[in-house]
Amino acid sequence: MKLRAIEMTNVRRFTSTMRIDGIGDGLNVLSEPNEFGKSTLFDALHALFFKAHGSGDKEMKALRPHSGGAPEISVEIETDAGRFTIAKRWFQKPAATVHQDGRLIAQADAAEDWIARALGQDAGGPAGLIWVRQGLTALTDGSNKEKAAALEARRDLMSSVSEEVEAMTGGRRMDAALKRCQEELGLYATGTGRPKVGGPWKAAQDLVSELTERHDRLDRLTGELHAALKARNAARRTLSELTDPDASEARRTRLEEARAAHALAERHAEQVESLARRVEMARLTASNAQARLDGLRKALKEQEDCKALVTAATTEAEAARTAHDEAAGAQVEADTALREASQSLERAEADRRRAERAQLARDGAERRQELGARIKQAEAARETMEAAKAAIRGLGDADLQHIETLAAGLAAARAARDASATQITARYSGAARLSMDGTEMPDGSALPLTHAARIEIDGIGALEIRPPETGGSDAVENAERALREVLDRHGLDSLDDALQAAATRKAAETRHGEARAVLESLAPDGLDPLRDQLARLPKPEDTDNAPDPATATAACETARETEKTARAALTLAAERLSAARSDKTRADTLLGQAQDRQARAATELAALDGDADTLAAAAEDARQTLQLAEAELAEKRAAAPDLAAAKAALTRAQSVEDSARAQIETLKPELAALDERIRSASGDAVEERLAETGEALAAAQADLARIEHEVAVLTRLQEALTAARTEARERYFAPIAKELKPLLNLLWPDAELTWAEDSLLPDGLIRDGQTEPLDILSGGTQEQIALLVRLAFARMLADAGRMAPVILDDALVFTDDDRIERMFDALHRQAGDLQIIVLTCRQRAFRDLGGRVLQIRENADA
Repeated sequence: MKLRAIEMTNVRRFTSTMRIDGIGDGLNVLSEPNEFGKSTLFDALHALFFKAHGSGDKEMKALRPHSGGAPEISVEIETDAGRFTIAKRWFQKPAATVHQDGRLIAQADAAEDWIARALGQDAGGPAGLIWVRQGLTALTDGSNKEKAAALEARRDLMSSVSEEVEAMTGGRRMDAALKRCQEELGLYATGTGRPKVGGPWKAAQDLVSELTERHDRLDRLTGELHAALKARNAARRTLSELTDPDASEARRTRLEEARAAHALAERHAEQVESLARRVEMARLTASNAQARLDGLRKALKEQEDCKALVTAATTEAEAARTAHDEAAGAQVEADTALREASQSLERAEADRRRAERAQLARDGAERRQELGARIKQAEAARETMEAAKAAIRGLGDADLQHIETLAAGLAAARAARDASATQITARYSGAARLSMDGTEMPDGSALPLTHAARIEIDGIGALEIRPPETGGSDAVENAERALREVLDRHGLDSLDDALQAAATRKAAETRHGEARAVLESLAPDGLDPLRDQLARLPKPEDTDNAPDPATATAACETARETEKTARAALTLAAERLSAARSDKTRADTLLGQAQDRQARAATELAALDGDADTLAAAAEDARQTLQLAEAELAEKRAAAPDLAAAKAALTRAQSVEDSARAQIETLKPELAALDERIRSASGDAVEERLAETGEALAAAQADLARIEHEVAVLTRLQEALTAARTEARERYFAPIAKELKPLLNLLWPDAELTWAEDSLLPDGLIRDGQTEPLDILSGGTQEQIALLVRLAFARMLADAGRMAPVILDDALVFTDDDRIERMFDALHRQAGDLQIIVLTCRQRAFRDLGGRVLQIRENADA
């Protein structure tokens, strides 16, 4: 099915009849601004094809104009059977009709059935993926009903594309088998594969679990009985060994010896620590004595160095001050010379400017007179042009031609009417006269009677005549009304007034053109530039005392050179003063630093008490005392016993004694408890009950294994059936992927889509070796993929024999300039034998799309 024309009346703001003609094969584009009616057109098509003529739901109410009325929509379509016109009307006298070559072939419900068959039921419309409503560009947009219809359309398309689906999977038979398998499996397991509560599998598992727990408990009790017997024997043996008199005496002797050895080692360690403290004190004393001696020697050397530094810094500072004072005097002299030169330059420049003004005043007198005359002539021409422009009124040529055409039409209508009307002629023989409708009738002239008339006869009365209706009266009234409306719109009474107004306008236009030509010749750039030229001319002034321009210019140049030389001299003096100031500051700083260093050296020397020989003797005595203390400490450390070993031996001996005492205290009540446990377990027949429970557990495990085998078989069968259905869907996806491959490559080379088996829609994009879920892609990328998928589905529908137009209402709102060019290529690539209709408000962006240009026009013939 392909659309050829669309017409709608009383649809939202279109109360008159609007029509689109010339919809062809391939790509068609309707590009208009916002609120022009593109979305209204889309909704009207949706209503025609998918809303019954008796529907009154909210969607249909939304199509009615605010002023009320019955929406009427019709389309001309072309199918393999020929060309048809489908029309529907809602609310007032609802109707649905289908015509072919002007012949009614279906109406009412039969027309609705005919439309459904032409659409292939739901496939191919908005619910069939390929109509894109504004704002719903994603593949999963729309209401739940539309989503369900879209899924059904895709499944139906899958069946038509893959002819082997029925043979491979059993089609509906396979669905029934899969459902039966799922029901059987549902008796045992949940949807996640877990045992179902209350089912036989869960009951068998619970029984095995219960018997296993009981068997484990009895086995544990049996093991505990055996362990208790073994533990009692071991406890008795251990208690006998611990309480043996010889063993007790050996432990006591070992403990006393370890305590004596540990005490001896501790006393020796204390002596070593005392000697170490003496050595540390001697080392500190020796270090302090050497530090005092080194400090005295350093202070003496620093004092000698500082004397030399202060002498040199003083000499340099005095020389820098002298140079600074000389540079400051030179700068003062250069500054005075520059001021005198600047004043001379100012006087010379003033003389030069006065000489130039005088020369310009002499040269500009004639130019001022010429410009003043041109300005006066131009102002006069502009006043004439403005007066002529104000007189331009009346009708234009097109308006006058329209009025003359209407007047000619009125005259023709009257002539046609009068030719078929009854004629009445007055012949007078005396003074009496006849008057018709208040107007005296002329003698001997035939008057047409086009309507009922009253003829007054002097001295007699009145004669009423009602002639039969003549043809053409309506045409005369329509022509008169049309002419009167145009005349009233222009404020005219007759055709003569219109002719006079047009002549007046023509004469005023002639005067306006002549005056504009004169103005353009005098002031081609306008009056303001002429006035600016006049204002820039110098005013006349007294030039008697003005100097000669050449002499003044030469004097000015001489003064400028003198000023330039003085400025350079000042700059050089300032640079020398700055350098002298820096040298003076540096010399003063160095002198201050040398004096500060000398003062610190004197302070440090005064703080040191004694001379160098005394401090050297004290340092030598401290070193000898340190050597003697270190030798004594080394000798003591060499003879020290191992304190850590003595402490470890004592700890082990004490631990052995404590452990033996604690074991004895623990074993006595433990033996009493073991005796009681053995007596209790021996009377419960634990071993006999363990054997009975083992037999019951083996039977329950066999029953559970049988059920688990059955569940495994059902699960494997379900997986096999699902795999077979998946293979059939892959046969369906293959041609779509093949159709999409070149379209995707226009945007991303080597890109592919992954498909969801439940929705039969893409769920991921593979590019650059990475798979990206569709829902994390940008809005522009998602709408581009959705459009390409729709184009591929449209091609699949066409190949399946269900041609349907692709209608896109602003489907590329998030696409950037670069990708939109490639999307245009994709639309042209798919257009071929398809029919694609693009509705857009982006006139500039879609100007480069190409295709057939459509327009919504008012149908004047409706």
